[in-house]
Amino acid sequence: MDFEVLRKRMVEEQLIPRGIKNYRVLEAFRKIERHKFVPQELAASAYADYPLPIGEGQTISQPYIVALMTEYLGLTGEEKVLEIGTGSGYQTAILSQLAKEVYSIERLEILAKKTEEKLKAMGYENIKLRCADGTLGWPEEAPFDRIIITAAAPRIPLPLSEQLKEGGKIMLPLGENSIQLLTLAEKTKGKLESSEICNCVFVPLLGKYACKDRDTL
Repeated sequence: MDFEVLRKRMVEEQLIPRGIKNYRVLEAFRKIERHKFVPQELAASAYADYPLPIGEGQTISQPYIVALMTEYLGLTGEEKVLEIGTGSGYQTAILSQLAKEVYSIERLEILAKKTEEKLKAMGYENIKLRCADGTLGWPEEAPFDRIIITAAAPRIPLPLSEQLKEGGKIMLPLGENSIQLLTLAEKTKGKLESSEICNCVFVPLLGKYACKDRDTL
């Protein structure tokens, strides 16, 4: 199976026609070998237009959603990014091509260990990964220029709001129902101003600040 051809087709048929325009984002998707981030038995479907299971009740999002979230972050190559929900490590790898540093948190120990080993073996040097409650963020490395949450939350967790730089952006799916709203929030004068992008479906965010009764900025 020619994965390079499938990768090119993914970009040309799934991403560009749906409006993904950023050259650096498209190049990252052409480069990163998505089939290495899914279970071996699903490698043939790695570049298909739908999410795939990666074990532990988690999924790798469809390529378009990963690209859409990435493009809205507006990365220039100088940013320090916090990712909540490492999962397979595919989004992490994409971010590593577009940002200066990527700090990624995975709450499931099995996934965190497996993905960390995989990313190290692939030679990624600007990624740091830890196994912890992602809703608490990574305070000792804050503040962050960008934060991306790859699980659905009813609200933006307060610690993450506080760890976002002034003028920074946070991207996440908001909502508790089966369908959520992909949302981009920007921090202006200490407050988050949100804009809705589209409907989406993600697994729920878990952790101390993943509940409705936890305040946000």
